[in-house]
Amino acid sequence: MDVDFAWTAVAFILTLLTLSYILGDNPLFRLAAYLFVGVSAGYVAVILLFEVIVPRLVSPLIFGSPAEKMLALVPAVLSLLLLFKLSPRLTTLGNPSMAFLVGSGAAVIVGGAVSGTLFGQIRGAIQPFALSQSGSGLQTGGQLFGGLILLIGTISTLVYFQFSARRKANQQTRRPAVIQVAAFGGQIFIAITLGALYAGVLAAALTALIERFDFLRTAIQTFLP
Repeated sequence: MDVDFAWTAVAFILTLLTLSYILGDNPLFRLAAYLFVGVSAGYVAVILLFEVIVPRLVSPLIFGSPAEKMLALVPAVLSLLLLFKLSPRLTTLGNPSMAFLVGSGAAVIVGGAVSGTLFGQIRGAIQPFALSQSGSGLQTGGQLFGGLILLIGTISTLVYFQFSARRKANQQTRRPAVIQVAAFGGQIFIAITLGALYAGVLAAALTALIERFDFLRTAIQTFLP
């Protein structure tokens, strides 16, 4: 049997098993889901073993220089301590490893958010106002208008998440009218953003669905004599 024909048949069967979810949750769909999870877990385990554990932990401990062995000893000890998390009685011994993972993960996330998102948003809001001398008046006006919309959207969205307000005597806590108007504008920008994201996700899902139906049509034509 041709190898390509065999893999096409496997893909055809798995596609039908996945599309069977249209009829509701059933054993066929669960079989496809279990296969996907199992294959994904196995692939990740192999990548971690041959791309991380062996070259960065095992090899330095066995074949590395004394300095490399000392450096590799730290992650080896932390990894061993993390295994104690599997035992309810010895779980406290794995707390240092968990603390290191959570702390380093939080530092990476916060650093990425500040340098990649916050600074990037500030740079994106300022860049349209850096007018070039070679552009025409129409291009300059369009650039300024786009930059102004971007700046208003950024500020109003940030104001929307500002919840502090002054409390006056015998009155309910209310934000100033200017803040309320800006927050309403931020709510509009957030709704537009979420709508655009949803439309993008829906378009990607429809594209994938159309591709699968086209694959089924091609596979059926291949199977038929």
